[in-house]
Amino acid sequence: MLVGLTGGIGSGKTTIAQILEVMGCVIYNSDERAKQMYFNPDVKSQVIQLLGNEAYLNNTTLNHTFISNKVFSNKELLHKLNSIIHPAVKQDFIEFKNKQAPQSIIIKESALLFETDIYKELPFNILVTAPEPVRIQRVLNRNHLSIDAIKQRMQAQWSDEKKTELADFVIENSGEKAVIPQLQTCLHNIKKHVEA
Repeated sequence: MLVGLTGGIGSGKTTIAQILEVMGCVIYNSDERAKQMYFNPDVKSQVIQLLGNEAYLNNTTLNHTFISNKVFSNKELLHKLNSIIHPAVKQDFIEFKNKQAPQSIIIKESALLFETDIYKELPFNILVTAPEPVRIQRVLNRNHLSIDAIKQRMQAQWSDEKKTELADFVIENSGEKAVIPQLQTCLHNIKKHVEA
């Protein structure tokens, strides 16, 4: 069973994915795999063609600051970069999925699950939400980004309201409501649907 998992920057979706893994799910982190795809020779040559050699610091390290500054201020460039990376990740996911046990619940974690239409390929999708001030504070605590840079990244993603309309389950991760009972209900409903 395939299940999508998403949430805006700072929503805590990676933490939720870790909890789901402890609960027995198999996790495929699209964002982490995407970073690795940048070093696939074919992908790398396309990225250099689009952004220039500065996109790479060396053979094993991306120039994240350079890439972020380029694409988060230019939607067309971001779209072009996504159209290079996403097909490579899609193929990688197919290979990953084929190695899993048939009865596994595979969670496909992706920051842009709805924006890139990945959700349409998955029977269920989970959205992790948190209020914007909480999300900004979480990102400030973990990254060396300014509030303006964080807001710029948030604006590159859809709003929670827009994503909620497409999600099958919404996990509230504000810190005010326990997430494990929410996830237990979510998994129970998914399993019930599969068994029906």
